[in-house]
Amino acid sequence: MATKPALAYNDAEKGTLDVRSPQIADLAKDEKKASDIEVFAVQSLKKDAPVTPSNVAKPPPAPAKPAKKSTPMWVLWVIWYNSYRRFFTVIFIVNFIGLGFAIAGKWPYAAKYPGALVVGNLNVAVLVRNEIFGRCLYLFVNTFFAKWTPLWFRLACTSTLQHLGGIHSGCAISGVAWIVLMVVHQFKTKYLFNDSILAFGVITTIMLFITICAGLPWVRNTHHNVFERNHRFFGWTSLCMTWVYTIVTNAYDSADGKFDHVGRYVVQQQAFWYTVGMSVFIVLPWICTRHAKVDIELPSPKVAVLRFERGMQQGLLARISRSAVKEYHAFGIISEGTHAKYHYLICGVQGDFTKSLVNDPPRRIWTRELKFAGVSNTSTLYKRGIRICTGTGLGAALSTCIQSPYWYLIWIGSDQEKTFGPTISGLIHRHVGPERLLLWDSKIRGGRPPTMKILKEVYDSWQAEVVFITSNYVGNFEIQHGCKELGIPAFGTLWDFVSDSPEFCCWWS
Repeated sequence: MATKPALAYNDAEKGTLDVRSPQIADLAKDEKKASDIEVFAVQSLKKDAPVTPSNVAKPPPAPAKPAKKSTPMWVLWVIWYNSYRRFFTVIFIVNFIGLGFAIAGKWPYAAKYPGALVVGNLNVAVLVRNEIFGRCLYLFVNTFFAKWTPLWFRLACTSTLQHLGGIHSGCAISGVAWIVLMVVHQFKTKYLFNDSILAFGVITTIMLFITICAGLPWVRNTHHNVFERNHRFFGWTSLCMTWVYTIVTNAYDSADGKFDHVGRYVVQQQAFWYTVGMSVFIVLPWICTRHAKVDIELPSPKVAVLRFERGMQQGLLARISRSAVKEYHAFGIISEGTHAKYHYLICGVQGDFTKSLVNDPPRRIWTRELKFAGVSNTSTLYKRGIRICTGTGLGAALSTCIQSPYWYLIWIGSDQEKTFGPTISGLIHRHVGPERLLLWDSKIRGGRPPTMKILKEVYDSWQAEVVFITSNYVGNFEIQHGCKELGIPAFGTLWDFVSDSPEFCCWWS
């Protein structure tokens, strides 16, 4: 039977079409055909139905344990000082130069409108973490810059989108620095201010400081529930205190010591409208919160597969929680496209939350109907790519490979079919052809694969432009540093972020 022609580049990866054939038949004239591309063998999910097409090589033997080699210092530096830290550095330096001028009395604007600089920074910090704003940015970039722009520019777009957390952190810390300066100045001239203004200034500063401390990488990565509760609730408290502080500060007339400036005067102040914007950006995502129906499949004690109604485009993530306002957890979405009836989440059973899904499966769970975009959503920008993942990292990777025939899937795990069950196995069987699939079962093959050797050969044969990695800390470190040394553009999981969503970091930028 003749295979169905592959969709055009600008159609296949939009995530809005019905991509039903996983095979690549007629590629563009300037590219190799699938039959001419040498790839690694694929371990079939079904043991009684091995894949033996003529164009697939024999599987490599189980590798010997490779000797550890040291990573060059320049590689460590380039990966460490990524776009996240560069964004943070620029914003931090610019704001603290402004603080220096303000302290020296060389910046009249800062002396006249200190509250605007406080709330302006906080406004930007909240904006870049707003899911609706993020989706708009991803949509704009994917619509106007996909495929045709130079590769360096597309890589820069991906790096910028995924490292918006650097702007978030930089502006938040700068906002706290400005409010400290503002409160200190008010205490130095406290005879001009009402005691209530001084009190609310101190309370607002403390609330903001605790919010930032709760979002530090160490707290987030080692005490996730502490981060969720404190970063969110102290953040909301800070918003309320900011409103009070903004109003009382602008309503007070230091000339006569009375709160004479009410109504129109307060509304005309910059700080007031910055606070309005910040409030809108915080509230909007919560309007989309729903108590949604969920079906839970438990294929093994290690994994829970959650099924929700509605199909999704690729590259999105979902937040779910047992509570409407507490402890939301993000997972990659697996879907066949917007035409599909369902979408799925793979939850590895590790912490208290995921264990509760197994021990006490809910019929309904809280989620946000508007999903937020992850770095995989920018796969649309690239002509061809590789998605490499380990274990439950498949959840963030599979949709891209299902909805685009130009992405190659490498999945490393142990006894995948038994662990992840028939639903996930069926999605792979139906939508990802053997010519763009490599499953490494460490249980069958006797250990870990020579990851970088495999990745390099697939990268060359598949003519890929980029690699996206979803793995644990060790796996991500090894693959990302290996890609840098080999000159392969790669984006991997970011572990030192201060944000509300899974992030990726890249070596190339």
